[in-house]
Amino acid sequence: MGKKSRRKAKRRAGGKFVQKAPIEPAPAKATLESKAAAPSVGPAVSSTQATRYQYILPELRLIGIISGSLFLILIILTFFLS
Repeated sequence: MGKKSRRKAKRRAGGKFVQKAPIEPAPAKATLESKAAAPSVGPAVSSTQATRYQYILPELRLIGIISGSLFLILIILTFFLS
Protein backbone atom coordinates (compact mmCIF):
# COMPACT_ATOMS: atom_id res chain seq x y z
CA MET A 1 0.00 0.00 0.00
CA GLY A 2 1.39 3.40 -0.93
CA LYS A 3 2.18 6.27 1.40
CA LYS A 4 -0.46 8.82 2.20
CA SER A 5 -0.08 12.16 0.52
CA ARG A 6 0.94 15.00 2.80
CA ARG A 7 -0.75 17.60 0.63
CA LYS A 8 -4.04 18.85 1.94
CA ALA A 9 -6.66 19.57 -0.66
CA LYS A 10 -8.61 22.78 -0.25
CA ARG A 11 -12.26 21.90 -0.13
CA ARG A 12 -15.46 23.80 0.17
CA ALA A 13 -18.11 22.94 2.72
CA GLY A 14 -19.91 20.79 0.15
CA GLY A 15 -16.84 18.60 -0.38
CA LYS A 16 -15.95 19.95 -3.81
CA PHE A 17 -12.41 21.02 -4.64
CA VAL A 18 -11.71 24.74 -4.95
CA GLN A 19 -9.99 25.61 -8.19
CA LYS A 20 -7.61 28.53 -8.27
CA ALA A 21 -8.13 31.17 -10.93
CA PRO A 22 -5.35 31.20 -13.52
CA ILE A 23 -2.89 34.04 -13.12
CA GLU A 24 -2.77 36.24 -16.18
CA PRO A 25 0.55 38.01 -16.77
CA ALA A 26 0.44 41.76 -17.19
CA PRO A 27 1.06 42.96 -20.75
CA ALA A 28 4.67 44.07 -21.16
CA LYS A 29 5.47 47.27 -23.04
CA ALA A 30 8.71 47.44 -25.00
CA THR A 31 9.23 51.20 -24.71
CA LEU A 32 12.15 52.60 -22.75
CA GLU A 33 9.97 55.26 -21.17
CA SER A 34 7.71 52.76 -19.44
CA LYS A 35 10.69 50.76 -18.15
CA ALA A 36 12.41 53.84 -16.76
CA ALA A 37 9.26 55.25 -15.17
CA ALA A 38 8.02 51.96 -13.70
CA PRO A 39 8.59 51.77 -9.92
CA SER A 40 10.02 48.61 -8.41
CA VAL A 41 7.24 46.35 -7.29
CA GLY A 42 7.69 43.86 -4.45
CA PRO A 43 5.96 40.52 -4.24
CA ALA A 44 2.21 40.80 -3.82
CA VAL A 45 0.78 39.33 -0.61
CA SER A 46 -2.52 37.65 -1.17
CA SER A 47 -5.30 37.98 1.34
CA THR A 48 -5.37 34.23 1.93
CA GLN A 49 -1.70 34.24 2.89
CA ALA A 50 -2.26 37.16 5.26
CA THR A 51 -5.15 35.39 6.98
CA ARG A 52 -3.28 32.09 7.06
CA TYR A 53 -0.35 33.51 9.04
CA GLN A 54 -2.15 36.06 11.18
CA TYR A 55 -1.29 34.21 14.42
CA ILE A 56 2.49 34.33 13.91
CA LEU A 57 3.16 37.91 15.01
CA PRO A 58 1.31 37.64 18.36
CA GLU A 59 2.99 34.27 18.99
CA LEU A 60 6.44 35.73 18.30
CA ARG A 61 5.70 38.65 20.58
CA LEU A 62 4.64 36.27 23.37
CA ILE A 63 7.76 34.13 22.89
CA GLY A 64 9.91 37.27 23.07
CA ILE A 65 8.26 38.45 26.29
CA ILE A 66 8.62 35.05 27.93
CA SER A 67 12.25 34.59 26.86
CA GLY A 68 13.15 38.14 27.91
CA SER A 69 11.60 37.69 31.34
CA LEU A 70 13.37 34.35 31.86
CA PHE A 71 16.67 35.91 30.80
CA LEU A 72 16.09 38.77 33.25
CA ILE A 73 15.32 36.29 36.04
CA LEU A 74 18.58 34.45 35.29
CA ILE A 75 20.55 37.71 35.51
CA ILE A 76 18.91 38.63 38.83
CA LEU A 77 19.57 35.15 40.22
CA THR A 78 23.26 35.39 39.36
CA PHE A 79 23.55 38.48 41.62
CA PHE A 80 21.77 36.79 44.53
CA LEU A 81 23.44 33.39 44.29
CA SER A 82 27.02 34.52 43.67
